Amino acid sequence: MDPFFAGYGSLVTMITALLLPPAASANTVLRCRVEQGGSTRVLESTPTADPYQVRAIDINGRFRFKAVMVGDAAHIDYIKLYVYDQSARQPRLLHEARYTTPLAATPATFQTGINYVYAPYLERELQYQCMLMELAP
Repeated sequence: MDPFFAGYGSLVTMITALLLPPAASANTVLRCRVEQGGSTRVLESTPTADPYQVRAIDINGRFRFKAVMVGDAAHIDYIKLYVYDQSARQPRLLHEARYTTPLAATPATFQTGINYVYAPYLERELQYQCMLMELAP
């Protein structure tokens, strides 16, 4: 198993989480590993009530990545992930992924898998994967 996700995902935890209603805690984070051009960044997002306040992160001057988790400490409404091409004029949306409850349910059950996004023209590649986690206080 990838060390990025080590310690998460036991069968008992996953089954228990699937049977419980969607919930979050004050320590719930969405951890995304973004790879592009030979470099890797780990980005974390926390629940927010205002998705428009979340800023896209520059990835090597070629892409922008934005992870939005809307909800509060008691409930996650949805997760949206965006990848933009960083063109000379303005960022252009290349990819959007939407996850609503119950898919964006609880820590240890939500994983995106690896997503591959390609920019037009030079065909640059960005890879990302995200997992909902609960961090120790």
